[in-house]
Parts: sequence; C-alpha cells; structure tokens
Amino acid sequence: MRKKFLLLVTMIGLLAILSGCMDVNQPIDENTEGFWAEWFVYPMSWLITYFAELFNGNYGLSIVIVTIIVRLVLLPLNVKQLKSSKAMQDIQPELKEIQKKYSSKDAKTQQQLQQETMALFQKHGVNPLAGCLPIFVQMPILIAIYHAIMRTEAIQTHTFLWFQLGQADPFFILPIVAGGATFLQQKLMMAGSPASQNPQMMVMLYVMPIMITVFAMFFPSALALYWVVGNIFMVAQTLFIRKPMMKNASTGGDEK
Repeated sequence: MRKKFLLLVTMIGLLAILSGCMDVNQPIDENTEGFWAEWFVYPMSWLITYFAELFNGNYGLSIVIVTIIVRLVLLPLNVKQLKSSKAMQDIQPELKEIQKKYSSKDAKTQQQLQQETMALFQKHGVNPLAGCLPIFVQMPILIAIYHAIMRTEAIQTHTFLWFQLGQADPFFILPIVAGGATFLQQKLMMAGSPASQNPQMMVMLYVMPIMITVFAMFFPSALALYWVVGNIFMVAQTLFIRKPMMKNASTGGDEK
C-alpha cells in the first residue's frame, strides 16, 4: 500500500508539472507546432470548438459534452481498474496470513514472503500493477483536455449559466461542487477496501478534494466545469460498477 501511495503522490506531482510547464498560456490552433500540441491538445481543442459551433457557440455545453465523451471512451480502463482493485481486496485475508507467517525481517524470510505472495497473485490471476496502468494511460488524455480548455481563446470570452468561462466562479459554486464530488468519488472507491484502513490513503482522501477546490477557486471556470462534470461522472460510474461488486461480495456472490 505504501508503494501505491508513493505512486499516487508521484502522479500528482507529474500532473502539476505537465499542467504548469508546457506553454499552457499559449493559444492553440492548427498551426501550433510540437508533438504534444499537434497530437493531443489541438484535437481536444478542435473537438470542443466543433460541438460549440453545433450549439450556437455554447462552449460551456461543449465542454460538458466532450468531458462525458472522453469519460465514456476511458470507461473500459476504469472498469479494469475497479475490477483489479476488487481482486486485490478479495485476496487480502490470504495475503495477511502469508505476511503473518513470514513476519521476520531477515533476508531469507523476506524472500520466502515474496515468493508466496507472487504465488498467491498467480493463483488468483491478480496483477498488483493492473490497477495503476489505466491511470497512466488516462493521464495524457486528461491533461490534454486541461490544456485545450486553457489554450482555446474562444472559450475565454464566453459565458455559461451564471459564470464566464475565462474567469473564476464568483460565487465559488463550481469549486465546492468539484471538491465535494472528488471526495465522494474517492470515498466510494475506498469503501470496504484495505485503503480505508491505511492512514496515508486517508490523508489523500481529504488532500485531493481540498486541492481541487482551491485550484478551482482561482482557475478559469471552464476548467472547474470540466472537473465538476468529470468527477460527477466518476461518482456515477463508481456507484454503478463498484457498488454491485461490493454487494455480491458481502452476500456471497458465488452462491447459487
């Protein structure tokens, strides 16, 4: 679990670096050069502009639509991540027995611990890294949307609902909703899993929503809108996918 925590912290740091240090303030168009701009950012910018033109220049609605489309495309990866998390949860009792059996810290015992742990993973077909791979695959796409929103000039001058897309939400409604949805999604993910007993992961349960809320207070509302829609989608996804799995586990899903 400690390795997963360090991996999560590393990914957050990487996200911050990629989000803040890659010409985020430079406008994007079809003439913008660079692999990242041409193959990731501009396609997202074009997609947002395309849907905005379909709805009479409504860039706010376009951001909502594109965010949902991207989340639907990434849905198989998220399902894989959830199933991997559930599989790891299912073998926790056996894993704890092995760790208890080989609790000594000498090199020979630790080697036996690693061997039996790997044998347990193979027995149940569990890959401890399978839950991390979908996250790495999604990161470039999600960061590209962030850049597209920040670098598409037309977005900055349009309004949607009560806010202007290029400015921060004056009433802080979007930041609060974004932070609340982030907390709820993480809480649902941790429910009934070993992560809920891990102090480090519990810290992240509160740190991430606070970070999202604070960022959304100062960033353009277009980006906060993207976070709100994406996080609400993830909450719904977790409810529809993870909850049934947890229910089956608690009631003995293998029973006929």
